[in-house]
Amino acid sequence: MDIQQYLFIALIIALCIIIYLLVKLYHIKEQITFIKDVLQDLKDGNLNRRVLAQKDMTKQICYDINQIAMSAQAQLIHQKQSEQAYKRLMTSLSHDVKTPLASLVGYLEAIENNIVTGEEKDAYLHVAYEKSQHLKHFVENLFEWVKLDSGEQVFHFERLDINELSRNIMADWIPVLENNHNAYEIDIPENECFMRIDQNAYTRILNNLIQNIIVHSEADLLKISLMEEQEKVQIIVADNGKGITSQHLPHIFERLYQCDDSRSARGNGLGLAITKELVSIHKGTIIANSTPNVGTEFIISLPKAL
Repeated sequence: MDIQQYLFIALIIALCIIIYLLVKLYHIKEQITFIKDVLQDLKDGNLNRRVLAQKDMTKQICYDINQIAMSAQAQLIHQKQSEQAYKRLMTSLSHDVKTPLASLVGYLEAIENNIVTGEEKDAYLHVAYEKSQHLKHFVENLFEWVKLDSGEQVFHFERLDINELSRNIMADWIPVLENNHNAYEIDIPENECFMRIDQNAYTRILNNLIQNIIVHSEADLLKISLMEEQEKVQIIVADNGKGITSQHLPHIFERLYQCDDSRSARGNGLGLAITKELVSIHKGTIIANSTPNVGTEFIISLPKAL
C-alpha cells in the first residue's frame, strides 16, 4: 500500500470524525436552544417546565436547571401557604379582637352612662373584666406567634432544676384552679433534676396547656406529673374533660386551628401551636391522646442534653 492510499484512508477517517462532530454539535445546539426556551418559560413563571437530560455535555446543566425549577416551585408553594395562613390570621383577628372589643365597649358604656346600677353594674364589670382578659390573652399569643414565625424570639437556655420550676409554676395556678372549682393532682418529684431549658419558654408551655384545659375541656380535674428517665424528662398534663374527637385530634397543634368552628368559640387556635414550637425549640416532642367524654392527655418529652 503506497502513501497515497494511506492519505486517502486518513482523509476518509478525518471526514468521518468531522461529520460525527458536526452531528454532535448540531444535537448540542438543538439541546441548548431547547434549554433556552425552558429558561425563558421559567423566567415567565412557568415552573412546571423541565429539561429532558441527554447523554452529552448538557446533562449536568439540564439536571441543575431541573433542580432550580423544583426548588423555585417548592418556594412558591410555601409562599402561597404562608399567604393563606396570614389571610386566616386576619380573619381570626377580625373575630377574636373586633367582636369581643365591641362587646367590651358596650358593657363599659352601659356602666359609664349609669344604665345599670347595683348588682347588675357589678355583673357588667365582671363580664367586662373577663372580656378584657380574653383580649389580653389573645394579644399575648399573637405577639408570641409573630416572634416565633419571624425568628425574632430570643431564647436563653440555662441549667435549671425542672422539678422546682414546675412546682413554682403550679403554685401560681393553684388559686386559679380552686377559684374555678377544678380539682388537681400534682406529682412532681422532690429530688433535683437539672437540665438546660429556657425558663420563660418552659413556663409558657405549661401555662398554655393548663389554660387550654381550663378554657376548652370542661374538666373538673387536672393532673400534672413529671418523670425523669435516663436521657429525658417526661411531663404529662391531663384532664377528665370532654375530650377531642379523632377528626380534630391530628390538627390541634396547627396554627389557627380551632376544634369549635362556631362564632362563640373561645380561643384563637394559637396556644397549642405555640406550645409545640416552644417544645421543638428544646428539641423535644409533644403528643396528645384523647378519648371523647373521658379526657385528654398531653405528653411532653424533653432531652436532658441539648
